[in-house]
Amino acid sequence: MIHRLIVENLKHRPVRTLLSAVAIGVQVTMILTLVGVSNGVLGDIAERSRGTGADVMVRPPGSSVLAFSGNMPQGVVGLVGKQPHVALATGTLVQSIGNFDSITGINLNEFNAMSGGLHYINGGPFTGPDDLIVDDTYANPHHLKSGDTLDLGLKWRVSGVVESGKLSHMFAPIESLQDKYSAREKVSMVYVKLDDRANTEAVMTALKARLEDYKIFSVDEFVSLISVDSIPILKRFTNVVIGLAVIVGFLVVFLSMYTAVLERTREIGILKALGASPGYIMSILLRETLVLAVAGAIAGILMSYGTRWIMKVFVPTMPMLIVYSWWPWAVIIALSGSLIGAIYPGLKASRQDAIEALAYD
Repeated sequence: MIHRLIVENLKHRPVRTLLSAVAIGVQVTMILTLVGVSNGVLGDIAERSRGTGADVMVRPPGSSVLAFSGNMPQGVVGLVGKQPHVALATGTLVQSIGNFDSITGINLNEFNAMSGGLHYINGGPFTGPDDLIVDDTYANPHHLKSGDTLDLGLKWRVSGVVESGKLSHMFAPIESLQDKYSAREKVSMVYVKLDDRANTEAVMTALKARLEDYKIFSVDEFVSLISVDSIPILKRFTNVVIGLAVIVGFLVVFLSMYTAVLERTREIGILKALGASPGYIMSILLRETLVLAVAGAIAGILMSYGTRWIMKVFVPTMPMLIVYSWWPWAVIIALSGSLIGAIYPGLKASRQDAIEALAYD
């Protein structure tokens, strides 16, 4: 009986029921989108770092795990290359161009020797100082092919489109990038290929002794650091968004259920006149809230697939993953915020006087 009453109450107000469920779904989508983008971007960085084929990375003093904060003298590349067990050392220059995009300057021959080579879909290597190689992740949504001109503040000619997964979405000759952006004899990173990966620790120890202030990682160590938990600012941002999502769920359900209680004053009076206890009235509202929250959570999970498609179309360089392990957490957060929001309206309904409610107009 009580289940039928709950369903009929929700069906009686279809627009409010739909809007409440969608609003709860939005908070679930907010959480899943943030987690999905965070994991997708970090996973993409990790994959592209492995794609270099390097064993060790040398970064400038003061640089963080993700940000390229400052450059270092290009002479560091030569110093690193002279160390025992170093088969190849090559420097790269990372130049931000806005919108989370950047161009990476490389010595193409050295980078090919280290990574196994770029795999061209169309076009080919650089033929001039204004040439740019882009990967398919960037080229496809921008409809680029070899020979096209690309304006990134400076004009570049696309010499080739390559498969993604190696270091960057855009490559330029390092000397050209240094000249164009006033960074002559500067590099942002040194990638190191060893004669044997078993010598990684020995080489890192030697480099740390020679380059005391520099950040030196093995590629495996660097990849292990690329996670939400190891990046404090990203973790705090995630917690803030989750907190906002709980508040949104609380307010949506509070307003919805409070208005429902006011509209159903006479109905509640009839139930109390028939002997319904305050606990019974409270349970009806909480169960209605539970149904709304579950429906909203399901809608939110489905909408997260829509946001992934939107990200893929409009921001292809920031991939979003569907993180299934977060589905239960998102549902729990939605249920918690919704049930908290229903407590006061439920208490108000359960404490109504039956005679006053029946006389309510």
